[in-house]
Amino acid sequence: MRELFVTRDTVYDMMYNSITMAATIMPSDVKSTILEYLNRENNETARLHLEVIMRNCEMAEKEGRLLCPDTGSPLYYVRIGDNVRVEGGFSTLYGEAKKAVAKATANGKLRPNMVHPITRENTGTNVGYYLPKVEVRFDPHIDYMDVIAVPKGGGSEIFGTFYRVMYPADGKRGIMKFVLDCIKESTYAGKTCPPNILGIGIGGTADICMKIAKEAAVLRPIGSRHPEKEIADLEMELVEMVQSSGIGPMGMGGMSSVLDVHIEYAVTHTAGLPVGFNAQCSLSRRKVARITLDGNMTYSDSPEWEYR
Repeated sequence: MRELFVTRDTVYDMMYNSITMAATIMPSDVKSTILEYLNRENNETARLHLEVIMRNCEMAEKEGRLLCPDTGSPLYYVRIGDNVRVEGGFSTLYGEAKKAVAKATANGKLRPNMVHPITRENTGTNVGYYLPKVEVRFDPHIDYMDVIAVPKGGGSEIFGTFYRVMYPADGKRGIMKFVLDCIKESTYAGKTCPPNILGIGIGGTADICMKIAKEAAVLRPIGSRHPEKEIADLEMELVEMVQSSGIGPMGMGGMSSVLDVHIEYAVTHTAGLPVGFNAQCSLSRRKVARITLDGNMTYSDSPEWEYR
């Protein structure tokens, strides 16, 4: 397999462009789903909320402005083929991510959200310990490199994150109750800006179930189903239950209550049943930058993140 050499400057461009595009361009699957909801929503208040979402996003895209003033926490997911070599080594990814996020913040494409958790000091750069997050996955089945940028909104993250370890005997019934309780708590007064994409992580360990819940929420396009029928059926069952709940956009009522539900699971210790819940806001911002063997860089909003 021919080697793909990626320079520092290219890494920077991929990270800067993807995070700024994610903050200013609505993903196509999100746009089409909200338009579909608009066409069938009968609740007047719900329709108004959906219309405002679309109007704001159309203006943002036309004028190069932010889709939402809260650009959240800067996250990167990098998928790399075995043939890829990065100038300076793979540690370059972390340094260029910091440069890209700091520059995007200085240029007004990211709001300076990130502060010291105790002193609340804000450097104004969105850069500090552990952030921007860079998650790297090596994939032997590809011969290119993807950089997926996700500005994860504060409302969906702060109010839409839950974790619990259940007993194995709780089973599917216990999982369903936990998920529905999370939805009720997180969407009250529109805290997570519904309709959301909901990520559910089942099994693994405490950190694994939370990790796969977030990846399911922010990386899987709307309409994608788990490859195992039992899990896919559970996703659809939850979608139907949430849609019939009457939560509606911003928790104000209506049938447009959820964009999708994505479930991932990991094998787990026989004595426990960890479950994680993570919500993504109605904008579900993400952008993929890909560089291929011919040196071309392309952009899309449909990640291909193989993590099972």
